[in-house]
Amino acid sequence: MPNTPYPSSYYAASAHPAPQRPVLEGERIADVCIIGAGYTGLSTAIALLERGYSVVILEAAKVGFGASGRNGGQIVNSYSRDIDVIEQTLPAKEAHLIGQMAFEGGRIIRERVARYGIQCDLKDGGVFAAFNAKQMHHLEAQQTLWARYGHQELEMLDKAAIEQVVGTHRYTGGMLDRSGGHIHPLNLALGEADVVESLGGTIHEHTPAIRVERGAKPVVHTNQGCVKATYVVVAGNAYLGNLIPELAAKSMPCGTQVIATEPLSEEMAKRLLPQDYCVEDCNYLLDYYRLSADRRLIYGGGVIYGARDPADVEKIIRPKLAKTFPELANVKIDYAWTGNFLLTLSRLPQLGRLGNNIYYSQGCSGHGVTFTHLAGKVLGEALAGQAERFDAFAQLPHYPFPGGRLFRIPFTAMGAWYYDIRDKFNV
Repeated sequence: MPNTPYPSSYYAASAHPAPQRPVLEGERIADVCIIGAGYTGLSTAIALLERGYSVVILEAAKVGFGASGRNGGQIVNSYSRDIDVIEQTLPAKEAHLIGQMAFEGGRIIRERVARYGIQCDLKDGGVFAAFNAKQMHHLEAQQTLWARYGHQELEMLDKAAIEQVVGTHRYTGGMLDRSGGHIHPLNLALGEADVVESLGGTIHEHTPAIRVERGAKPVVHTNQGCVKATYVVVAGNAYLGNLIPELAAKSMPCGTQVIATEPLSEEMAKRLLPQDYCVEDCNYLLDYYRLSADRRLIYGGGVIYGARDPADVEKIIRPKLAKTFPELANVKIDYAWTGNFLLTLSRLPQLGRLGNNIYYSQGCSGHGVTFTHLAGKVLGEALAGQAERFDAFAQLPHYPFPGGRLFRIPFTAMGAWYYDIRDKFNV
């Protein structure tokens, strides 16, 4: 990806200035070579640099080019499948460990923002919005489940209460997570890249890894050089391609679409989201939205399996926006973009190692903002010899998609269609 620019998103247009980071030329030696300068790679690098490791990050495009710089910007706790599913999947000890970590990603973001002075428009508060009684029952069960793991920052909202925090009549009720929140995702990534470099790490942009030479001392090869390392961390997620075939077989890139309106009046913004919380609904194919720092409504939703770019993002998302906020039916859309996230068959994340010295994290399945930050901390612990938490995640099953790569898109699309029908007919 030589000289690959950021997509034409609101985030790229409002990003803080960033230095041009050089292409890798020649040979480098490091304790750890990380493939990917998104949240997973950056978070892992910070965790390792704080422990005194030498770190080189290879990024095929630019810092935060992938999902880390394109997502909805929402800090959402837990995982794409909740702790109760993990409790049914793993032995009690490992399930409990993962449950305890379900709320850590957001804390890591806030701690890092405070410690290093990262400017990313951090705001507190996130709402889960329910369309019907069934979804409300699910939220009530979720509140009870999270309380078992010590998370007491949830407040149930009836119809009157949710209309005080979201200016629409669409919802039956919802749940407020006061420890949720939202950020400018690309500026968070750029701020974390600055932290990496301030701690002595090196980031090479426009430097795709083209081959990983495995062995006692792995070597990551690029077009113009290589990194010889003691450990390699694979953190490319949906933008990794087929660099590591056994990882590609157990995951699928999916696209999600986002639009940003023109700046709204202060009166309009206050009417739509009075407390400036972010919102996601409880459907399987959910919508999510929030206000930017300059009062644009950022609204996303929809899934494109296989991660092809749709011809007209606005055409997909505008009807969803208008259904939620009819007064914005004709609002000007200044930006529309798509970004890829990585889906696993179980919708649970995949952490593991290949041999003794190649580690990976992938497949956040839509909960990437928080999980990637947790994963970086857990990977840093594992490389430093404290692997209990890493090993708990590594026990989660990593299923291949039925029929292999050829059938994973139609198979998954059929499953999504089934759940979409269930959402629409409340079954």
